[in-house]
Amino acid sequence: MPIPVHFEYRTGLRHIVLRDVRLAGSWDDRGRPSAQWTSVAMEPFVADDGCPAFRATVALDDAALGATLRWSVSTETIAGTVSAMPTEQSVASSSDQHREFVLRGPDQVERYFLTHCRRLGANPVLGDDGTRVRFAVWAPNARNVELVRATLSGPNNEKGGYIFDDGRGLDTATPMHRDDGGIWTTVAAELPDGGVWDRYDHTLYMYRITRDDGSIAYRTDLFSRCQIGSGNVDPARGPTWCGCRKSLDGTKSCSVVVDPGNVTATFESPAFPEIRWTKEDEFWQDEHDPDNPVPRRLEDLIIYELHVDGLAAGRSPRGTLADAMAFLPYLRRLGVNAVELMPLAEYEGWASWGYGSSHYLAIEYAGGGRDQFKWFVRECHRHGIAVIMDVVYNHYIADAERAEWAYDSTAPERNIWYWYEGRPSDYSFREGGYIDNESTGWAPRFWEENVRKLFISSAAMLVDEFHVDGFRVDQTTSLHGYAKLHADGRPAHGARTFGQKFLREWTRTMRLVRPDVILIAEDHSGWPAVTQPTAAGGLGFDAAWYAEFYHQLVGDATNDTARARLLKFAGYGDDRPLNMTWFAGTLTASARGHVVYHESHDEAGNSSYKENGHTVFSARTIVTAVNGAPLIGATRGFAEGRTRVVAGLGLFGPATPMFFMGEEVGAREPYRYNDFIAHREDFEALAEAEGARLFRYYRAVIALRRGSTALRSHALDILHVHDANRVLAFRRADAGQELVVVASLSNHAFADGYRIQHPLLTDGAWREVLNSDAAAFGGGDMINADRVASAHGALTVRLAANAVAVLQRV
Repeated sequence: MPIPVHFEYRTGLRHIVLRDVRLAGSWDDRGRPSAQWTSVAMEPFVADDGCPAFRATVALDDAALGATLRWSVSTETIAGTVSAMPTEQSVASSSDQHREFVLRGPDQVERYFLTHCRRLGANPVLGDDGTRVRFAVWAPNARNVELVRATLSGPNNEKGGYIFDDGRGLDTATPMHRDDGGIWTTVAAELPDGGVWDRYDHTLYMYRITRDDGSIAYRTDLFSRCQIGSGNVDPARGPTWCGCRKSLDGTKSCSVVVDPGNVTATFESPAFPEIRWTKEDEFWQDEHDPDNPVPRRLEDLIIYELHVDGLAAGRSPRGTLADAMAFLPYLRRLGVNAVELMPLAEYEGWASWGYGSSHYLAIEYAGGGRDQFKWFVRECHRHGIAVIMDVVYNHYIADAERAEWAYDSTAPERNIWYWYEGRPSDYSFREGGYIDNESTGWAPRFWEENVRKLFISSAAMLVDEFHVDGFRVDQTTSLHGYAKLHADGRPAHGARTFGQKFLREWTRTMRLVRPDVILIAEDHSGWPAVTQPTAAGGLGFDAAWYAEFYHQLVGDATNDTARARLLKFAGYGDDRPLNMTWFAGTLTASARGHVVYHESHDEAGNSSYKENGHTVFSARTIVTAVNGAPLIGATRGFAEGRTRVVAGLGLFGPATPMFFMGEEVGAREPYRYNDFIAHREDFEALAEAEGARLFRYYRAVIALRRGSTALRSHALDILHVHDANRVLAFRRADAGQELVVVASLSNHAFADGYRIQHPLLTDGAWREVLNSDAAAFGGGDMINADRVASAHGALTVRLAANAVAVLQRV
């Protein structure tokens, strides 16, 4: 007798588009178990979470009762037919992408959730009696879970926002009910006001969890889209809390119900909760300027690394998204077409680099919060600027109390968000089973699918709801290569394997959500699989940060003798040979699958090494160029000249270029994670003053690269290298365009010309299209005003000290 089984594929995303979705399963066309899978088309529908979903019903043979069957879903994309199930089996030995179930009886329902964006957290649920709110939380070890609500009071709801461990601040409590997977949910009828969605807008809430040992813990919602508070106060630890919501540290405060389908009608609102809203479809309808499109290819990007908190020097205590919005005309004038934002997920404290996240679906409230971030992204797109988000999955915030830490159990082996090997009795100390991965916290528990889904869902939300164009994933090597047991440092092979599994699932999901999403890994392993497709066993990234480029070119925070450290050694001011040959090899190796930089946040003052018993810190590029000498007079000239050369080597090379904010105006203050607030600089003011010459140079270089098919290509030929002369020349040719770049870090000019010989320099004429020594850029104006001829495989070009010249064949 046939047994109907209902299959559902739920996306949890409002705007995802999947085509020709098909169900396949391990049964034949008569419903009997089979090694040859049968497929059927799935019917699209809108699920009760308001998002696109697909379903199909299959009649299986009753002889299969008790059997374990497998199923999967496929979809058609620009890359062909692919699995619509990015999730792999949660076993180390398998990368198969399918689900399994035991056939139990008629009308069994099997569901797959692409994301948990609308499955966990506080979400609207559509029903015949209207839209209701549903709260859901994963707490598999809990004895009991209750939803607890808090209230705000006072003028503009300034007071409240926190529930103490003794229950102070709690308003109402509602029971939650557990399913077989350890997910606890509310029932609308049991909620005050019947759970009517509109009455829960901006409700403040937490979960009161009775853990497995009977202890009570108040925990925030890790799928919260908003955490109240824009300060740094943790009332449980002092200083004495004033009772004001604004002073709270959002990582410890209440979660907030927000409607993801609405955006504030104005960028800033004096009221809380806000009262004027725009529907998201209306908000985004004029997002793009057809005359200034947002770049979609990695090769076309010129990336400006931007730290929002570090803006507004001299005007505000810290930078905010309002300051970032006001900064966009400056970036457009500069010519960059992509910003990489240092992390904005909810982080600890009031101002930070952001590399310790607590709530991955919430945008840090102190900087402006989720709605202001949408306004910022829209404005970026109107300026033709892509938005790349820096995201951190290798650890959580150090103090994750009320977030991930001991969520439903005090036993380390049941600490559900953290990887723990074995049991505490296996080690001489309790923490021995946690996993180190060379980051600032214990490694996440990636063997749990729900842990992987948290990070995956947060990124999918940023693409779907915020229109983010791409990501840079922090320290992917920590996930797939660095993991080791805390007890004795042994390699944690299981954690590394599941780190790879997570990264494959993450990149596959992003490609489903948006096929042209830009995916960049900060990976220092040199492992080719990082940028290989997942179908070929790779991790699926488009590119990896290439730190070797920085270390060979600048290298101010390393004493590694295996690196050229061109700028570091040039900064001594003598005429020692520089290992241009080593750097030429690095430049060649950067050609495909890399993002290169001559400055990043990591190297702008924060890294260090020991030399002769002293700690040597990294510095901004212009400071490294003269080894910290005062930037005045002739020294300033040398510093700017060398800075122009290293910037040109990055921007004229074959990889995707990036630089850290302020480089374009010669920012000189060290930019460290622990005191950056005191060292901010006003880049716009510098661009009109002492940084004006560098700013003009960066504008010209960026414009030349953006307008040149050859410079945006991966093509590169090294034409000439001379270590004693400190000269490097290379050719960039593509689509009928040919350019030669000649760079010198010599302190002496080649006024009578520098001869370059190479078979690729066929007979012809060249004109100079850029020279960093031009007077407009602050140089001595030793340029090539007349055309330069190449004959018999050679050309001779006038070359100033510490300069780069670009010639184009005519």
